[in-house]
Amino acid sequence: MNMIAKFLDPSAVCLNLEVEDGQEVIHCLADKLHTAGYVKDSFAQAALDREAVLPTGLPLLGNINAAIPHTDIEHVFKPGLAMATLASPVTFQNMVMPEEAVPVRLVFLLALDQPKAQIEMLQEIAAVLQNESVVKNLISATCVQDVMQALAV
Repeated sequence: MNMIAKFLDPSAVCLNLEVEDGQEVIHCLADKLHTAGYVKDSFAQAALDREAVLPTGLPLLGNINAAIPHTDIEHVFKPGLAMATLASPVTFQNMVMPEEAVPVRLVFLLALDQPKAQIEMLQEIAAVLQNESVVKNLISATCVQDVMQALAV
């Protein structure tokens, strides 16, 4: 089983989420991780603060882009992952070129308690996101089982 499937909590998967902006997505996913016992109260704000300084928008090959917000390990009780597909794109700033806005429809929120694990997870998610058919399957998922199936590459 890959790291994404191992850490993705089914209760922290939101499909076809209707949100106004990237902050709302981060709040929604952080709340789910908090309710499930993965993160501290400070996690959502810390992720938002980090996103403002070090954005995580990732332009992909197809017409669907992603973002991978995360924050420091001191805001995490135990490792977990939340994911959302969005009904309409919201703007995140580009990870590589922060002045560039990226319309995002797929968000992975990382809650990891080891710096090394964070790097490995980011690499694994980035690799999965390079696979256009996986991204399409995630966006069209209608249940958590579809998501897990799409990630089982």
